[in-house]
Amino acid sequence: MKGYWISVYEKTAENEIQKKYAEKATIAILKHSGKFLVRGGKNISKEGQNSPRSVVVEFPSIEEAVKCYNSKEYKEALFILNGRAKRSFQIIEGI
Repeated sequence: MKGYWISVYEKTAENEIQKKYAEKATIAILKHSGKFLVRGGKNISKEGQNSPRSVVVEFPSIEEAVKCYNSKEYKEALFILNGRAKRSFQIIEGI
């Protein structure tokens, strides 16, 4: 079964920090065969709080999604973000 990263932001980091994080995170994601399904874009909230940004990444398996999150490359990306954004981040098994 596939694995997904689902990240819903309450607050994004400053533009330059968010951009540097995204560049580093993309390296990790591509290394682990991740594929972006949603990366920002138009957002229409029908229930709950409005989010300034949402990201969905598909991996070949939940194990690969977890491996990517725990990778050295992704840890470097998180270090750049360093609490400057507020988000909910989940790794979910899917079909």
